[in-house]
Amino acid sequence: MMLVRSSRIAGLGHYVPERRVENGEIETRLGLEAGWIERRTGIRARRWAAPHQALTDLAVEAGAMAINNAGMARADVGLTLLATSTPDHLLPPSGPLLSHRLGLPNSGALDLTGACSGFLYALTLADGFVRTQGKPVLIVAANILSRRINPEEQGSAILFADAAGAVLLAPSDSAGSGLLGVDLAADGSHYDLISIPAGGSRRPFIEGMDPRELLMTMRDGRSVFSQAVRMMTKCSMRAMQQADMAAAEVDRFVPHQANIRIFDAVCENLGIASSKTVHTIEEFGNSSAATIPLSLSLSNISRPFATGERLLLTTAGAGLAGGSVVLGIG
Repeated sequence: MMLVRSSRIAGLGHYVPERRVENGEIETRLGLEAGWIERRTGIRARRWAAPHQALTDLAVEAGAMAINNAGMARADVGLTLLATSTPDHLLPPSGPLLSHRLGLPNSGALDLTGACSGFLYALTLADGFVRTQGKPVLIVAANILSRRINPEEQGSAILFADAAGAVLLAPSDSAGSGLLGVDLAADGSHYDLISIPAGGSRRPFIEGMDPRELLMTMRDGRSVFSQAVRMMTKCSMRAMQQADMAAAEVDRFVPHQANIRIFDAVCENLGIASSKTVHTIEEFGNSSAATIPLSLSLSNISRPFATGERLLLTTAGAGLAGGSVVLGIG
């Protein structure tokens, strides 16, 4: 076993489906006035997968881009983590299929179902694997949430999207790269704020059940907002403290793109200049776990990450589960 000093981002990738769904289409269906969705969420459009596209189709595109971006041999990848709430099947997991389709002959693979927080949890686990095993880890977060939206429920119908984002994490000798601070949190007292009621072992779907039980529901949007702001703020403060840094030292703030009002509130609570916030929600909506790696990849294309930059990533979502990471670029 080879112990390494830290990890580093070696490659980034993303994929979004071609179909672009503007707010007007949804506002007309729900009987909302023009501009209502953007005023309340910051979303102008989102991408939805084509009927023939599977979850692994999106994930493969993002994963391949990250590997190619890193210029790394596929045989070097030691582990594949797929963060998703919409796997191709309940069984088997989609991770092994993703690894197979990407041609990763020496990689283990599994799914992580952490909802909106899945990517940050996968990133934390990947960092540990890289440090202890000395092998690169491919993290892909992908979702096809358009097939889980209840078109009649305003709370979920206006928000969710389909996308994939990927990060290839590799060993590094730099003390300033990789995860410099981590704080993960969970609050099961709010377990049912966002849910898909049926389809699991607790409530298997049976003949005669209302099919809407298989679709996403948001029980209390105001509570989701307040709890997300609270959790993301607290976790961010702890992660920065662990990294021994102040808010002014954050180079880019990359929050989960749930609702622009949520991450604006967190940004204000932390005292981070709004100009440092990475925004992708306007064009791509909320694709749950995929939003942060999607934002990282797009931000890097717009303005490549420089050695020494420190990024603050934060999220909260169904469960409730959330967390924050200070990520150093090396």
